[in-house]
Formats: sequence, C-alpha cells, structure tokens
Amino acid sequence: SIFHFFFFRFNRFAFFFSSSSDSSRNFDRGIYLEPEMLEQLLIFTRGGLILWTCKELGNALRGSPIDTLIRSCLLEERSGAASFNYDVPGAAYTLKWTFHNDLGLVFVAVYQKILHLLYVDELLSMVKQEFSEIYDPKRTVYNEFDNVFQQLRKEAEARAEEMKKSKQVSKPVNHNLGKKQGQVQKGIMDGGNQKKSGAESGNDSGDGDKVNSRAMENGNGRSKGSKGNGVVQANGKENRSSDSGAFDVNKLQKLRAKGGKKTDTIVKDSKAEPTKKAKKNRVWDDSPKESKLDFTDPMCENANGNTAVVEAVQGESMMDKEEIVSSDSETEEDEEPGKDSKVEAKKKGWFSSMFQSIAGKANLDKADLEPALKALKDRLMTKNVAEEIAEKLCESVAASLEGKKLGSFTRISSTVQAAMEEALVRILTPKRSIDILRDVHAAKEQGKPYVVVFVGVNGVGKSTNLAKVAYWLQQHKVNVMMAACDTFRSGAVEQLRTHARRLQIPIFEKGYEKDPAIVAKEAIQEANRNGSDVVLVDTAGRMQDNEPLMRALSKLIYVNSPDLILFVGEALVGNDAVDQLSKFNQKLGDLSPSPNPRLIDGILLTKFDTIDDKVGAALSMVYISGAPVMFVGCGQSYTDLKKLNVKSIVKTLLK
Repeated sequence: SIFHFFFFRFNRFAFFFSSSSDSSRNFDRGIYLEPEMLEQLLIFTRGGLILWTCKELGNALRGSPIDTLIRSCLLEERSGAASFNYDVPGAAYTLKWTFHNDLGLVFVAVYQKILHLLYVDELLSMVKQEFSEIYDPKRTVYNEFDNVFQQLRKEAEARAEEMKKSKQVSKPVNHNLGKKQGQVQKGIMDGGNQKKSGAESGNDSGDGDKVNSRAMENGNGRSKGSKGNGVVQANGKENRSSDSGAFDVNKLQKLRAKGGKKTDTIVKDSKAEPTKKAKKNRVWDDSPKESKLDFTDPMCENANGNTAVVEAVQGESMMDKEEIVSSDSETEEDEEPGKDSKVEAKKKGWFSSMFQSIAGKANLDKADLEPALKALKDRLMTKNVAEEIAEKLCESVAASLEGKKLGSFTRISSTVQAAMEEALVRILTPKRSIDILRDVHAAKEQGKPYVVVFVGVNGVGKSTNLAKVAYWLQQHKVNVMMAACDTFRSGAVEQLRTHARRLQIPIFEKGYEKDPAIVAKEAIQEANRNGSDVVLVDTAGRMQDNEPLMRALSKLIYVNSPDLILFVGEALVGNDAVDQLSKFNQKLGDLSPSPNPRLIDGILLTKFDTIDDKVGAALSMVYISGAPVMFVGCGQSYTDLKKLNVKSIVKTLLK
C-alpha cells in the first residue's frame, strides 16, 4: 500500500546499512531500525592541517559544515558549547568536537541532525586518547589509524547498545512500581472513604478527637465535637452547634453598641479640629505671553531657503586621531595580577604555590581552572558584560586550556588571564575590513551613492551620531545628503533639519505619516540626480518587540538594499544588549521577504564618555551579533566620534 511504501522510504537506511540477518528478521516483523551512523570524523591541527579522515565512512558532506564550525564557533570563542547545528537547504548536521590542547589537535564528528547518537562523545574521547599516542608533529599521514578507529567505533556502538538495553529492562520495573503506588493510593482512598462513612455513622472517634484538638487550640474550654459530632451536612462538612458562639445575637448587639460609641467619639474629635482654609481656585490667563518660544529659524520644506547659517563646531574629528593608551594604566594592570596571586598564595600555602610555580603542573583540569575563571567572570560582569556572555567566554577559555601543560614559573591565574585576553582581542577585532571611505569611492566609480541606514531602539542618539558621521565624511571631501525617514516621532524631521543647516548639508524630507521605505527610495533617487556620494538614512527608534515597526524597517532595507546597516546602541546597557541585537537580527531575518535577508553590518556605540570603565556593552554586542564596532560616540559636539581601541577595551575589561 501507499502507507507501507512511504514507511519503507522513510526507514530506508535500515534496509541498506543493517546486517543481512538483522534486517531480514526486522523486515519480517515489520520493524525498521534507523542506523546510528556517523557522516564523517576528522582530525586536524589548530593551524588547519587535516591529519586524518575516516575513509570507511566516505560520505561527501553537503555544504561546508567544518568551515562554518571553525568560523562561527571555534574562532568566536564559542567552543565551550556541547554541539553545533549546521542547517542549510538540503543538509542538516550536528557537529561535536573535543580538543587536545597540549598537542594543538581538534577532533570533530559529523552526523545527521535527525539522529541522536549516544556514543559520539565517548568515541571522540577514545579517538583522542589513541591518536595522541601515535601523533608526531613531523608526520602528516596516518593511514594505520583506520583499523584502530574501526575497532574503537565498534566498542563505542556496543556500549551504546548495552545502555539502551539496560534502559529497556529497567522500564518494566518502573511500571510495576507505578502499579504498586497506584494500589497504595487506592488503599488510602478506600481508607479515607471508610473513615468518612464512619464519621457519618458516628462510630469513628478519631474525627471527634481531631475536632476536639482544634477547639482546644482555639482556646475554647468546651469541645466543639462533643455535641453534634454525628450531624453532617450533605456535602460532608460539619455543622457546628450554636454553643460555639459563632452566631450569638447578644454578642452581635454588644459589638454594634461598641462600634456606635467609637463612631461618636470620632465625630467629637473631628468637631474639635480647627477648620482648614479652602484652597483658592487658580485663575488661568487666556492671553498667552508674547515671549518667543520657538528659537529655530524658519526653513522652507525643501531646505533650500537662504537663511543665516549657524556654523558647526570646527575642528578635526576624533576618528582621524590615533588614541594612545597611557602607560600608567598598564602598570596598574600589571600590579593587580600580582595582588591576586598573593591572595591565592595565602590560600594555598607558600610552599605548595612555590613548588607548583617552579616545577609546573602536569596537565590542567577543570578543578584547577574554576577559581580563576570564577574571578574573571565576576570581573567581567562588574564591567557591564552580560552574564550569559561572560559565562560562555569562561567556558570557551576553559575548553582551550583543559589538558594543557602549565609551564615553569607560571601561575594558573596568569595563564587564564592571558588566554582570556587573547580571546577578547580575537572577538573585538573585525573579521573583515570595513573601510567606509574606500567603499564610498568604489560606489562613486560605479555611478551610485553609498547608502547607510541607522537603526536602533528609542533614545540612543541615532540622529545626533548620524550628524557626527556626516561631519567626519565632510572632512574627507565627501558629498553627503541626509534622508529624514523617521516619520513616526514628533520633531524628528526638525531635529535632522537643524543638523543639516548647521553642517550645510542637503536634506530630503517628506514630513510625517509617510512610508519610510518610499521616502528612502526617493532620497536615493534624488542623490543620484544631484550627485551626492553618500546618503545617510535616519529611521525611527523602535523596541525589538514592536513587530509593526520592525516589519516597516525590514521593508525599508529590502526595498532600498543599503550598503551598510549600522545598529546604534548605548554603551550604558548591560544584559539588554544581548536581547536587543539578537532580536533585531532575528526580526530582520524573519520579516524580510528575501531568501537572503540583510542583517546588521556594524555597530555604533553612543554615550561612551559616561560609563567610565563599564565598557562591557561593546563586548556583549560584538559577541552576540558578530558585527564590529565601527564608531564610538564620546561627546556632544560633531567632532566627538572615534574608533574603538581594542587594546584599551581589553585592558579595561581585565583591569
């Protein structure tokens, strides 16, 4: 039948890869077992040299799962994760890995995502142990390892089968226990019903004892259950007698009399109080004052009016100045690890710490790294790094150091800090070169303007920093035009118009309540006509959970295909940076009609001059999005825009 045909096609792996006897036996019984097979297993060095692959498997992997794992996981300090899922059209793999940090080797296993292979972790550890014994840095071919791997694989599969059988055997025991528990519960319920019936007949004295004890606890001398213990309502609740005093009419009248007296006294007291003066009504003057409230100069709609231009702040933008890290901060930072090591020496004892630093430790394990990593995690969190990011970084550093040999005259804390410093520099350093000036000239040669879209949440300073970027581009002889696509917030167009007038830059605007995607499209067309080199598109601030506004932003990006999408974020945010950037990227991808949606290309950090040493937002944003920090806003004037100094940020984070 059709059902059996599709059922056979879905479980075709069992027919091809099972042994002949097992497959025929399962086929006769109508049971198809999907084999738990690896797609590939590779061993390569940290430098990228492949030493061995399993020729027995020989499966050609679709796409490039290994390259993606290296780029997006191992190089991004996410190696502390348990696994990595690779999803592309036509292929879905799960990758697991382990390191031999002392030898610098990486072991990666690839299998279908739909399968749940129980033996992969154990197989990787066995392969790691066996291969490390025969590894020679001078060798590049290990053909003899094929037979060893085949034996290791059989052992791992056999252990996995034994684990499955033991679980299946243990299931009936649990079932019997469940039956026994059900019987016990049934017996309890039966006993409860018997007690209930006994209470109704008045033969059970236990219920009366309980009622008497409650009465004694309430402080009443008489027992509530002594008279009327056998009187029961239809719903099973006890009907207490009038002796309990719950509805005593005499007591109720006394309480009313007492309440009346209290109210009388309150009235007398209120009469004795002095009378307060009545508040006079405020008189509003209908005629407004003649003082000028709007201090902005009149400007026509096309921003071409001949009005007095207020000159912008003159000076060189900080983008073109090299920031020099002071040596004082370096000496302070060098002293602090010494303090930490002194505290650690006091805890461990001077003899043990001295012996360890001189002789060195054989291999580092998790127990050795945990104290130093915990201190580093707390330090990162105090610098405003999101907790999730700090934890993942520490896990990645632990994975890169576990099993590594500690050298002589080195401490664990200094080794961990050096590894963390390398990881932070690797994360904050851009993976690809984004040179805006070079890209602007390349777009100019092609006869089209370079389009930059500024996006972000409310109140982070998109319009102000857009003007700073425009001022920096002006200093490099680039013709800039602004596009007022924030048609949602009141005053947004006027704010951008003021910046354009001060910088003497043309602005394209269409007012409010217009489609920002159409406004941006017309602005780009206008830039083509008047020969502008760059179009800076200002958008409305929106929260990451506001789906209508996120849909409008996705439409703007899809319709206009900008060259650069800059996310403008505050340096003040902590854990919210992860939520903002991840959801912005997620919404831009989910709501875009394009099969290859555009995501955030770069980050502009604002209010960087207000955070002192709390610079962790830069790390959180870069880690969660993979986009580099391209600009840093550090003041209120047009010149206060600079590049991110990676070394300075790393030193501040570890200070």
